[in-house]
Amino acid sequence: MIMRIAATSALAAVLSGAPLQCRHDPDPSVRREDSAGDALYALAEDFRAKGNDAAATDTLRFLVQRYPSNRHVPAARAELEGAGAPPAKATPSEGGAIDPK
Repeated sequence: MIMRIAATSALAAVLSGAPLQCRHDPDPSVRREDSAGDALYALAEDFRAKGNDAAATDTLRFLVQRYPSNRHVPAARAELEGAGAPPAKATPSEGGAIDPK
């Protein structure tokens, strides 16, 4: 009888934590992983730090084209305009070629 009560109590304790483990939309300010757009922006910064401005510009243009809602897009557009680079063209269809100019 005592084992049954202990098992029931343990099961109730485990199941009461389930709502805390269920999937929900994470707070963007406490993300644990970078999105593809975040990785591209970091890559562009790395290219720029190493003096490869052409690769940085191409990467920023790709970021703006493929991930227009990413949080880094306003900064990427400002960098592209400041560098005198032509603006990124419309987003291509999935799997399509991207014109960097």
